[in-house]
Amino acid sequence: MRPANRLAWVAMLVATGGLCHAAESPHEWLDRMSGAVQSMSYEGTVIRLREGNTESLRVAHAIVDGVVLERVVAQEGSGLEIVRNGNEVYCILPDKKTVLVEQWNDQSTLFSTLPKSDLRFGNEYDLVMKRKARVAGRMALEIAIQPHDNYRYGHRLWLDTETGFPLKTQLIGDDGQPLEQVRFVEINLNTELAEQALSTSHQIEGFTWFAQPGRPLRQNAESDWVAEDLPAGFYQVSAAEETPAPIDAVGDAKPGGGPLTHIMYSDGLASVSAFIVTSADSDGKPAESVHTRLGATRSFTIATDDAKITVVGEVPAATLERIARSLRRR
Repeated sequence: MRPANRLAWVAMLVATGGLCHAAESPHEWLDRMSGAVQSMSYEGTVIRLREGNTESLRVAHAIVDGVVLERVVAQEGSGLEIVRNGNEVYCILPDKKTVLVEQWNDQSTLFSTLPKSDLRFGNEYDLVMKRKARVAGRMALEIAIQPHDNYRYGHRLWLDTETGFPLKTQLIGDDGQPLEQVRFVEINLNTELAEQALSTSHQIEGFTWFAQPGRPLRQNAESDWVAEDLPAGFYQVSAAEETPAPIDAVGDAKPGGGPLTHIMYSDGLASVSAFIVTSADSDGKPAESVHTRLGATRSFTIATDDAKITVVGEVPAATLERIARSLRRR
C-alpha cells in the first residue's frame, strides 16, 4: 500500500472510530447499554443538572451475587449520602443526624429514564446515531431519540464506544433544551471496589432513624375508568386498586387513607401514572385544575363531580392534561 493510501486509510479509521462497531445499529447500541448498566461495576464523579441547579455526586456501584450495592455522596451542601444494598436504601443526612430507610425495587439512582433495548421505534420516536465525542476522557457515541410530536420528551445518550456504558444522558424538553442531564466527569469502569467505597463514612448508630411510609396494598383489577383520548402511541399498561398502608415511621404512626385507582400508561419509553380517588374518599370539595413541576416530573390534578384525578409523569404538561381530562367511567 502506498504511503498516501495508507494515510487515507488511517484517516478513515480515525473518522469512523474503527471498523469493529461501524456496522452496529442503534438498537444494538441500546442492547449494549442495557447490558453494561445491569452488569458493570464503576466508580466516578457525576455532574447532575436539574431545574437549572447543578450538583456534584461521587458514585460507587457494584453488583455482587446479583445484588446491587451502591453509594452516592453529594459533594456540596448537606453531604447527603445514599447507600443501597439490594432494594433497601439508606438516605443519610449527616448534618441532621438522620437516616431515612426506603424500598426502591428496580429504581435507579442515576438512570431512571434510560430507554429499554426492546423499545420499538418508528411511530412515536426516531432513533438516530449522531457523532462521536469525548466524555470523561473516553470516546463516546451520541445517540438521539427524537419524538414525532410534543406529547413526549426526547433523549440524548453518549455511550462509551468500548463498553456501551452511558457516560452522559440528557432528557430533552419540547424547546430542544435539556431538562435534566447526568454527566460523568471522570469514571473507572469494570473496577474492583473496596468495601469502604460502598459503605457510609459516618457513624450512624446514634442517628435518628425513620422508615419509609408503608407501601400501598395493591390488588390488580379491571378498572371501570378508561382514557378516551390518549395521545398517539400511549396505551394502558396496568390498572390496580390500592389501599395506602399505615405510615410506619419511628415515633409516628397513623392510619392510611382510603382506596384509590392507579392506572399506568406508556408509549414504550415515557410512562404516566393516573391516580383516581372517588368522591366517597375525597373531601368532596371541587377544586380548580392544578399543574405542578419538579425537574422533568410534572403533575396535573383535576376534580370532577365524583372523583379527584391526579396524573404524574416525565412528559409535557399537555400530555398529562389530555389524559386526565379524557378519563371517564366505562
